Amino acid sequence: MFNSTTQLTAEELAAIDNKLSNRYIELDPTGYFIIYIDRQVGLICAKHYTNTINDKGLACDPETGEPLPCNSKLERTHTALFTGRTAKELCIKLFEETKPCPIGCLDHAAYLGREFVRAETALITGQAYIQD
Repeated sequence: MFNSTTQLTAEELAAIDNKLSNRYIELDPTGYFIIYIDRQVGLICAKHYTNTINDKGLACDPETGEPLPCNSKLERTHTALFTGRTAKELCIKLFEETKPCPIGCLDHAAYLGREFVRAETALITGQAYIQD
């Protein structure tokens, strides 16, 4: 049982996150993002790609209808590139300034916010950033 006074170690917190990263999620029919950092210019970057969701819940290429592979490199053209110097700046551009907003699900928006903060931390600390 969780006790609010219990201090968890970094390893225990990482284990919680790793377990949660392997859960089933509903995919956003408005598309997905590939997030990376550009250290030369000091930016967090997010390329947006469109997709459709088939009747099995798989993300598919809107042109071919074929499921998009998860574990291999896929050459597709992004529909938009969003950049920001901080996670907050990138979120404002994406959620407040882009009309229509390219995110259709609240859980996807929450995920992007978490990833942008992780990318910002990596940019500041010099650590590697790998999208979850």
